[in-house]
Formats: sequence, structure tokens, C-alpha cells
Amino acid sequence: MSLTRFAKSHLPWRLKILAKLVLARIPASPDTWRRLSVFRYGEMEEPGYAWEVAQLHVGRARTRGLRDDFVALELGPGDSVSSALINAALGARKTILVDVAALASRDLAPYRNLAAFLSSLGLEPPDLAGVANLEDLLQACNAEYLTEGLKSLQSVPAASVDLVWSHAVLEHVRRDAFAPTVRETRRVLRQDGMASHRIDLRDHLAEALNNLRFRESVWESPLMASSGFYTNRLRCSQLLAQFESSGFVVAELQAVRWPGLPTPRKKLAEPFRSLPEDDLRVFELDVLLRPSEPPFQAAA
Repeated sequence: MSLTRFAKSHLPWRLKILAKLVLARIPASPDTWRRLSVFRYGEMEEPGYAWEVAQLHVGRARTRGLRDDFVALELGPGDSVSSALINAALGARKTILVDVAALASRDLAPYRNLAAFLSSLGLEPPDLAGVANLEDLLQACNAEYLTEGLKSLQSVPAASVDLVWSHAVLEHVRRDAFAPTVRETRRVLRQDGMASHRIDLRDHLAEALNNLRFRESVWESPLMASSGFYTNRLRCSQLLAQFESSGFVVAELQAVRWPGLPTPRKKLAEPFRSLPEDDLRVFELDVLLRPSEPPFQAAA
């Protein structure tokens, strides 16, 4: 059992916070943490999972008229640029991958395994025979890998993307950067484009609401926000309001709820303690967004 799985299964959430606060201060590369299974940024190195995720977002956009030679932008690819390979096999003209750092594995073996998996499904992924490094792989997929977060997103030309998608990523965007990030995703979309997001609203400690126990000044502090368990704590109603104010309308929505609150309301900090129970019970949100009229311009 990996250290990460052991911690998830056995450590109380308070000890997980303490452990990550300490570990995050140890200087080590993303590859080192990945090998130790301590800090992971997704599971897209596993071919079946990567295919399932891409199919969720690209598939439902296609049922809504996504063009065959689409341009896709993924927010937060994390450990892998697998979606570039999958998108190319699905006919994408170009893929843009935007993250806050260069976290993707440079090991080509998982990408070759994914290409073989895609071929077994009857698809035609790019030929990786002459690929010697990550840069070659990206070129073979006609993909860009941008790693300066919001700054990178702002460099993408307006109305140049058909599909923006993210998978368990938006909850990790810092709260003060969330609105600008969503506005930028609207800016880069063509008027007939779509945005597809799965958002995990659970804490990333015990899959409950323990992150809502903390005052904002504590939770948003640099110490807490840079230790691998941060989420912006935006609830379902707040997310939907932000999408609307950023120039989107909801085309599809699925909210998954706990039967009851997993963390006692009396343990929550304000303003969460005063929120409606229905809002607090939502732990996963799947949403497909369409641009609203008129065309939206992000603030400078």
C-alpha cells in the first residue's frame, strides 16, 4: 500500500493536515513526490481512467454539436498530458493544456501504453515511434503545454477554443483567482463553444466538510494554501452564480448530494454554518456550460 493510500485510509484528517504541512516544506521535485505517491496531481497516467475522463467531457460536448476538428483546452492536466494524445485520436485539431506548474510526467512509457490502448479501441492516435521526449510528444499531438496558470490562460487568443474542460480541478483554484479564471475560459471560447467541468466539493482530507471548519484568514493563508490539500470552498450555488456572471448559461447540470451533512453544522465556521443544508450537501457537480449572449469580454 502506498503512503498516500495508507494516509487516506488510516490517518485522521487533522493528522493529514499536519503531515502535509511538514512534507510540503521539504524541497523535492514533482517526480520525486510522484514516485513516493505522496503528492499526486491526478490519475491520468492510467489509460483506462484517462480515456474515461476524456470521454466524459468530449463525449457530452459532442452530443451537443462539438465540431469534429475541435480545439480543446484542458485546465489542470496535472501529472500527465494524456488528454492531448486522446484528443488527437478523437480528431482534435489542437489541444492547449494550462496548469500552474510543469507537473506532467516526462516518462514516455505511460503515453506509449495509452497510444496502444487507444489503438485497441479502433482509434488512430499519433505515431509515437520517433518521439524522444515530452516536447516531441506534444508536437506529435499538435499540443501546447502552458504552465503559468492564469497568466498562461490570458495568453490564449480570444474565441479560439471549441471546448474547455476540467476534471476535479476548479475546486483547487485559489479563491481570489477563481473569478478571473472562469472569465478567461469564457473569453477564449467561440460563441458556439462549450465548457465541461466536474468539480469535487468534498474536503481533500476525509471526503467530508472538514475544510469548512476553518476561518477564512486561516484557510486562505499561504501556509495552508501551499500544502497540497487546499480547496477554495466555493459551494454549488456560488459556483453557478460565478459561471452566470462570467458569461455562461448552464446547458446540463448534475449535482450529487450526501443524504445528510457529513460534518456537523455546529463545527463549521461562518459563513458556512449559515448556508442552506441543500447547498452544503452537494459534494460533486457536473456541469456543461454554453456562452451566453452577447459575446463576453473578460476584464483587463
